[in-house]
Amino acid sequence: MSSEQRTIKRVEIRVWGQVQRVFFRSQAAKKARELNLTGWVRNESDDSVKIIAEGEEENLKRLIDWSKKGPLLARVDRIEVKWEESRGEFEEFNIVYS
Repeated sequence: MSSEQRTIKRVEIRVWGQVQRVFFRSQAAKKARELNLTGWVRNESDDSVKIIAEGEEENLKRLIDWSKKGPLLARVDRIEVKWEESRGEFEEFNIVYS
């Protein structure tokens, strides 16, 4: 794989719909770990879920695709994605409980 395809990036994903109390965080964390991503996922006060992830760009795109539908019980109405430069601040992927 060329270095161009293995670009390390950071993405912020916000997901709205029926995404709390449907195991979205735990399944997002599981998926992110499978993709060797680092970062975190948490519920937001507006009933959305926020994901910050860093890793190879292709794997981040896979996480974004997964986030468009989420786990079985979820209903995703809207997703917002912001790409950023990697900051290298995470060692693993965690669930943040607010």
